[in-house]
Amino acid sequence: MAVALIEFEQVRKAFGSKVVYESLNLEIHEGEAITVIGGSGMGKSVMLKMLIGLLGVDSGTIKFDGEVISNVTQSQLAKVRRRIGMLFQGAALFDSLNVRDNIAYPLLEHGRPTPKEIDARVAECLEDVGLPGIERHKVAELSGGMRKRVGLARAIALRPEVLLYDEPTTGLDPIAVAHIVDLIVELNERYDVTTVVVTHDMPAAFRVSDRIAMIDRGYIIFEGSPDEIRYSDDARVRDFIEGNAPETDDIQTLLRYGG
Repeated sequence: MAVALIEFEQVRKAFGSKVVYESLNLEIHEGEAITVIGGSGMGKSVMLKMLIGLLGVDSGTIKFDGEVISNVTQSQLAKVRRRIGMLFQGAALFDSLNVRDNIAYPLLEHGRPTPKEIDARVAECLEDVGLPGIERHKVAELSGGMRKRVGLARAIALRPEVLLYDEPTTGLDPIAVAHIVDLIVELNERYDVTTVVVTHDMPAAFRVSDRIAMIDRGYIIFEGSPDEIRYSDDARVRDFIEGNAPETDDIQTLLRYGG
């Protein structure tokens, strides 16, 4: 039986009067690649931010490796964050730092590596994402696809056990999308990580996933394999994967926090 590395148990989250999750229940198993789908404003990005402690939960619990990590201290979160890498929407690179120093940032936050050790790890990570030799480039010199890949290089710098991807293909051209999707699959296999992707990009979801979960109006309404979701008889699921799903009409609060 697969081990639940991450568990959301009856998690409730609201921003003012806007309830994002009434009761979020989801197990993410060690070593699997799971994609969480759902319409804009349904809380996909909020789920990831709660997992890494950028947002608290109103009630319920989040567990990582058997320990409760929701609403804990910053020192407790630091131990968890070392084990989790995240590619944020837009990559979230520091414009004031070059590529090398962006990737080095988590290494310095969680340890005291020497400059030589940093240079070696940065070079290795850039090689992993197909961008060798660009350490001295400025962020402003990078295309959108390159920014995503540098963000991914930063996410894997600490060799995490879990990789989180927040809308990894949004805003990219088809060639860049193909590169990012291939990288997700390759890194999952190379490092044997647990992979969590949130997206509305169904071709990407089908390509990278062992399992897919769908969020709709505060709950997980579907969990299953890519084949199972293709043949789901739930009208909400079918509408979404066929591109006909209506999106929530109340997302003003969520725009501040991410969908």
